[in-house]
Amino acid sequence: MVPDAGAHSRDRPRQRRVHRGVPDDRQPAPGRRRNASDEGVGAERTSKVAGRKGLSVRPPVPESGLYAPPPALRSLTVAPRPSGLLSPGVSVVIPVKDDAPALDRCLEALSRQTQPAAEVIIVDNGSSDDLREVTERWGAQVLHEPEPGIPAASTTGYDAARYSVIARLDADSVPPPDWIASGLRALEGAPLAAAVTGPGDFYDGPKYGSRMLAALYLGAYFSSIRLAVGETPLFGSSFFLRAEAWRAVRSSVHRWGTTLHDDLDLTIHLTPEHAIVYDPSVRVGISFRPFAKWKTFGLRLHRGFVTLAVHWPGDSALLRMRRRILDRLPGENTDDDRLPSPMA
Repeated sequence: MVPDAGAHSRDRPRQRRVHRGVPDDRQPAPGRRRNASDEGVGAERTSKVAGRKGLSVRPPVPESGLYAPPPALRSLTVAPRPSGLLSPGVSVVIPVKDDAPALDRCLEALSRQTQPAAEVIIVDNGSSDDLREVTERWGAQVLHEPEPGIPAASTTGYDAARYSVIARLDADSVPPPDWIASGLRALEGAPLAAAVTGPGDFYDGPKYGSRMLAALYLGAYFSSIRLAVGETPLFGSSFFLRAEAWRAVRSSVHRWGTTLHDDLDLTIHLTPEHAIVYDPSVRVGISFRPFAKWKTFGLRLHRGFVTLAVHWPGDSALLRMRRRILDRLPGENTDDDRLPSPMA
């Protein structure tokens, strides 16, 4: 009679699996499956999972180089969450790299505001020009973010803001004297909104038709993003964001990468829980330089498409609308309704 090998293996006591490098008192008991909560066991896997869920830093295109994780993990770690009440006032955040002349013009315009900013934070993203001389002349606070990319630079500035409203400008933005006053007035007029954003006008564009070109460009931007995600997008050259809203999403936004559209990424993570309002009074002067060459204009378009692809299809306009409808129904829970991105 041939013995039943399966029965023999079932009757045989299970051997204890020893994990190399783990103290005896921390070894899992025989018969119990190891899980990620065992100290010293699976720590690497746990940290990877925590990083993906907490920071949304999964490379959507592995091995492509577009989203290769940076060598230093420092920029992937969110700074400690600020505690206590924020002081009333405006923190202006300006990310910059090798654009000292434009920044000088921007800071001069900020110095003429009818309602001055409480602080101006310049985030240097690896400049090699005379940026230091410019910032010292205007007394702006300078932070250094070595991780390349606007997402890393801008989020570093938002984290450092100490006041209740975060205002964002690009280095080549030229705000009119009432820009801060208009932004605060727009926020006061929309108490349920987390942010207000506005348009721009080219100050160095063609002699004729610059205003029309700006209207066409920004009209296409706002319309296409509303169509894609069903929300009013932030325009990075001019927006005002309540600091409490930033604190609510700071752990989920993408904080690195050179091919992400940081304004659009922040828009997707803010909405629909935090509303964004478009107000034409929050207007700034913007540079025509990015549109003077097809290469730079194409890079902007590429960043927009990549950012949408990273969040697709879970943040498409149709699924966002579906979640809104379900959220209004009693007893509905849509926490698990979001579909994973095929690029995640």
